Amino acid sequence: MLHPVLKRNDKKAKWIIGTATVIVFILMTILGKYNLAGKVNLPFDKHIFATLNAIINTVVSGLLIAGLITAKRKYYPVHKTIMLTALALSVVFLVSYVCHHLFAGEAIYGDVDGNRVLSDMERSTVGGMRAVYLILLILHIPLAGLVLPFILFAAYRALSGDYEKHKKLVRFVWPVWFFVAVSGVVIYRMISPYYH
Repeated sequence: MLHPVLKRNDKKAKWIIGTATVIVFILMTILGKYNLAGKVNLPFDKHIFATLNAIINTVVSGLLIAGLITAKRKYYPVHKTIMLTALALSVVFLVSYVCHHLFAGEAIYGDVDGNRVLSDMERSTVGGMRAVYLILLILHIPLAGLVLPFILFAAYRALSGDYEKHKKLVRFVWPVWFFVAVSGVVIYRMISPYYH
């Protein structure tokens, strides 16, 4: 095992994790109500952020698989580097996600003409795939929000040398984080044709 770099059962760490979670939750709530789409003209395609998000989620998915393999093979220094990289990329993802929603607003699955209203023709064109998209989105969004503090606690448990609690936690956290990362890429692939 690795030498701990953080103190175990540190109340300050719990406070930081809780505060970070609340800030992200508030930011995401506000983001849904406010955006700068149409008010700010960027000198580049505003959907570059969504593309970056998909790339980051793809890389994080690969890192999560590599992290699982290295943990199972007990390559702990490599595992630590991989997982901290996945965590750092997730922070970059969050910033990019906020930028995309601030500058591009929400896209509607099936909205071919970009008028933000689905006509009967548009609904019939996308058919059952709209239901698939919405189900995936309904699973992705709450799980992405709910998994955040658990990811942070799992990292804290490992960095503080509390490996037994880390292992117990990641049995549940890893599959959810992996689902969120992979479903983020699928959602991007499904919604990107409707970016205007």
